[in-house]
Amino acid sequence: MALDPSTMLTITIALALAAALYLAIEWQTARESPLLFWSAGFALISIGCTLALLRNSGLLLVGIWFANGLLITAHWLFLLGVARFTEARLSRAWYLIFVAWAAMLLLPEGPAWSKVMLLVNSLLVALVTLRASQLLRPMGRSMGVGVVQLRYVLLGHGLFYIAKTIPVLVPGTLIDLAAFRGEIIQVSLVEGAMAIMLIALSMTGTVRYRREKRIERLAARDPLTAMYNRRALEARAPHLLLSASPARPGALLLIDIDNFKLVNDLHGHTAGDRLLVALGEMIRVGLPEGALAARLGGDEFVILLRNASPERIVALGDLLRQQFHDMAARTFATPQAVTLSIGASLFDQPPASLAALIEQGDVALYESKRGGRNSIRLVDRTVAATEQPTELNRSLR
Repeated sequence: MALDPSTMLTITIALALAAALYLAIEWQTARESPLLFWSAGFALISIGCTLALLRNSGLLLVGIWFANGLLITAHWLFLLGVARFTEARLSRAWYLIFVAWAAMLLLPEGPAWSKVMLLVNSLLVALVTLRASQLLRPMGRSMGVGVVQLRYVLLGHGLFYIAKTIPVLVPGTLIDLAAFRGEIIQVSLVEGAMAIMLIALSMTGTVRYRREKRIERLAARDPLTAMYNRRALEARAPHLLLSASPARPGALLLIDIDNFKLVNDLHGHTAGDRLLVALGEMIRVGLPEGALAARLGGDEFVILLRNASPERIVALGDLLRQQFHDMAARTFATPQAVTLSIGASLFDQPPASLAALIEQGDVALYESKRGGRNSIRLVDRTVAATEQPTELNRSLR
């Protein structure tokens, strides 16, 4: 089968429809608005190519001006989708593209008509495509291979349209849009079919990668406080635990809310959730550099410190207890004070496991609770301490 213009347009129609359907199906799964814009863009390309076939019937206004206008609109939708994806705002000046194309209706017929039409069409398509590529540039490193691929495919597509303007400026070059005559037109049809496949696949990979990363982040976060959950802590803790040494001890602080049930019983579970969120934010703000924090579940939180000392542990624990006590007293009236109990363990050798370290913190936490609550119980298990573990109990009264 000869790759004549009509055949290439038919192939392009089929590819564009397939791409539009493919992206629409992806949208059903991902619900990402860029997919809808990109799907609509490919749908317009298929319609525009269908209208382009009408040139053979003498319908030049529909087959050239309107068909190429749909091509420009399709690429403008690609740009709009990229802007949504990157959360960038487009200036209203981009709507002037349609005004520029509408002005082509005023172009008088003559020997230069096809060249001017091709020149303006190519520049407008190149403009929006290169802008879309530029918007993706700062996201390449953080968003994976899909974004990089889409960026370079759009960049190459835009540069091709820039290159299309060169034959227009060369005297004597044959360009006849009405009859699909001219070598640049033949090359454009082939490039268009190839670009559709590459752009569609890149768009899908781009959104899919972000969706997978989002799911991964959600799986690692506690949905209420947005802190790491236990699974995420277990994945990130080993590096910190293995770095413990006599020169740079590590520490674990296990934090539990005293009389938390009173808040739920007297003020409702929504109030309890607010209390947990507030504590999570206090921990996040007070967290030293290089430390890890997570919500283990219920009203229990954990902090892992590197380069710790008894003084740093007590200072951090006292700060959290004071802030939390003041906030809870102002916000929720309860028969008994809503405070924090903290069990801490200081170590200078990597523990057997995170679970074993949490068990040690749990024992210290129990002693803190038993000693009257609203206190921090620190067990120093470093070699520098005495042969028996040294304990420190500090309460806030």
